[in-house]
Amino acid sequence: MSVLPESSGLLPYWLLVVVGFSVLNTVQCYKSAHFARRTFNGPTAAAEVTPFAGRLFGSWSFLSALFRLYAAYHINDRHLYFLALSTYCIVLTHFAGELLVYGTLKVGKGLAPPLSVATTSVV
Repeated sequence: MSVLPESSGLLPYWLLVVVGFSVLNTVQCYKSAHFARRTFNGPTAAAEVTPFAGRLFGSWSFLSALFRLYAAYHINDRHLYFLALSTYCIVLTHFAGELLVYGTLKVGKGLAPPLSVATTSVV
């Protein structure tokens, strides 16, 4: 396997960029809940964003990064492509629920990066 994906187009490279940010997010979430609190900063988030919740969020980020990494190198495999696409749909659904139902998110700079990456990746 080469270092960079051999498929044509930008999607495999986009997936690699997102994988890199996901791995960084995982490290940050395992280090401290501070970074999770930056994203989950809604009115009810203070009691719910614990160090455990931060690590759980980091674990999800790492798992989704693995799906996206495999899809970047095998973008023509429809099953891996669907799994990678599904991770973005799950994130969008999760953020919509946290914003509209549970109140742990508010629109702002903490929500903008993950929401824009997930939305861009689905489109």
